[in-house]
Amino acid sequence: MGRQEKRLDPSDGPVAEFAHALRRLRQDAGGPVYSEMVRRSGAYSVTTFSRAAGGEHLPTLPVVLAYVTACGGDPEEWEASWRQVSEEAVLGRWPRTDAEPSPYRGLARFEPTDSDLYFGRDRAVADLLGLAGGHRLVCVFGASGSGKSSLLRAGLVPRLRDPAQTRERPAAVRILTPGERPFTTHGPALVAAGAHGDTWLVVDQFEEVFTLCHDAVERARFVDALLAAGDPARRLRVVLGIRADFYPHCLEHTGLANAIRDASLPIGRMTQAELREAICGPAAARRLVVERALTEMLVEEVSGQNGGLPMLSHALLETWRRRRGRMLTLEAYEGVGGMRGAVAQSAEAAYSRLDLVQAETARQIMLRLVTPGQGAVDTRRPAARAELASIGNGGAEVNAVLETLARARLVIVDRDRVELAHETLITAWPRLQGWIEQDRETLRVHRWLTEAADAWEAVGRDPGVRISPVRLAQLGDFATEAGRSRLTALEADFIAAGLATHRRTIRTRKIIGVVIPLLSSLAVVSGALAWQQSRRHRIVVRTPAARGRPAPRAATRRP
Repeated sequence: MGRQEKRLDPSDGPVAEFAHALRRLRQDAGGPVYSEMVRRSGAYSVTTFSRAAGGEHLPTLPVVLAYVTACGGDPEEWEASWRQVSEEAVLGRWPRTDAEPSPYRGLARFEPTDSDLYFGRDRAVADLLGLAGGHRLVCVFGASGSGKSSLLRAGLVPRLRDPAQTRERPAAVRILTPGERPFTTHGPALVAAGAHGDTWLVVDQFEEVFTLCHDAVERARFVDALLAAGDPARRLRVVLGIRADFYPHCLEHTGLANAIRDASLPIGRMTQAELREAICGPAAARRLVVERALTEMLVEEVSGQNGGLPMLSHALLETWRRRRGRMLTLEAYEGVGGMRGAVAQSAEAAYSRLDLVQAETARQIMLRLVTPGQGAVDTRRPAARAELASIGNGGAEVNAVLETLARARLVIVDRDRVELAHETLITAWPRLQGWIEQDRETLRVHRWLTEAADAWEAVGRDPGVRISPVRLAQLGDFATEAGRSRLTALEADFIAAGLATHRRTIRTRKIIGVVIPLLSSLAVVSGALAWQQSRRHRIVVRTPAARGRPAPRAATRRP
């Protein structure tokens, strides 16, 4: 069997038990070496098969089926076993009460209603309140995963709404994210409420004005409306949450640059004391206990990471699901694969519960929720539910897939909008990262197509829409059957209209190419005929007059 594998205890949990069963299958098949198994299956690598039976993480279903096939096992039987283990790996085997609410939000941000579970940011909230009290426009900067959205929503907003926490009660507190058309969408919300006091505008994910809004006029109107808060007569106070890597974009706007200079708050890593509070505080609020060894390990792991808070929260959520009584243990944490492993396992488990058609629908949904970076990191992209409705077999199937993804905390589904629970998912789920890398260039073209089609729809679907020949060539991938299946009805109609205009242009050019030379030839012939006719006319007119005149006298030379 080649090199001796490390000892594996099947009683360590469902993942270890499954890996132990894979090893037993291989042994029953005569113990082929992994290189031979790779040759038999025609897929994957020695390392992949070795990890599948390592017991540290649950392998993906395709890897399991390739492993089983190479060992002569029954794929259907092993697929059923894998699905059962996948469910157990997520939900855990230890007793828990499903009706009991979780103290952790996973990849999702904290909302204002979660303020009783929001711990570890008291200092940042106090700094923000102090800064916003002295300035009418404040910018909060932080890296992805630093907790900006949670700070604004679960930290700032509840304080503003609590009369005991503020000197002057706000007239209103409004939370918004820009989206593709920020001024058109949120115009009414940018005007102060009629009640006494200032209206607070909390603009989360302000970077969307650069990543989603591609209309420079629309962007300028929205930004100018926010900057107008500097006038006390407007009775507005604005707090912007901005991802740190968009700092240079903000500096390109003079008004924003001035606001940043005057009032900006950077959100850095939590201190170790703050991390302990963020880990243990929510558990204590639900009368739970976090094992000391687990707390110390988590503090050590997160202290050295940028943007690790969402993964920390998700790992704690999965550990809570596998808790022993009222104790969150280090053993349970290791069972979910640590921080990154917990995200990947949860995503894979949710994906594995889908059939083949639903899995393809899920792939298309997830890719529509990502904007591939160009010289920058990939970012999440909110999508309207109407955009997703025509994917695959349409509404009912899309809704079922969204429900599965939402239950796994992979996406956030609002009434008319869907988005990734957090950008961390892009790098922490290998399958999603693989999809993005495989289709990166096509995704960039697709993002352009979606935005262009939306703009076309907004102006009434002009039948004479023009798409450049270069862009039409880039859209060639969507002309195939597989490509067309990825389009919404609006996107397909936009391409069809652009192609029709392009064909009419080509036909017109061909006609012009024939007609102009013909007209030129006719003009030359007509000119020649006219010249000949004019010459003949001059000859006819001059001849009779010449006959009546005397012949000219010969010149004589004087002596």
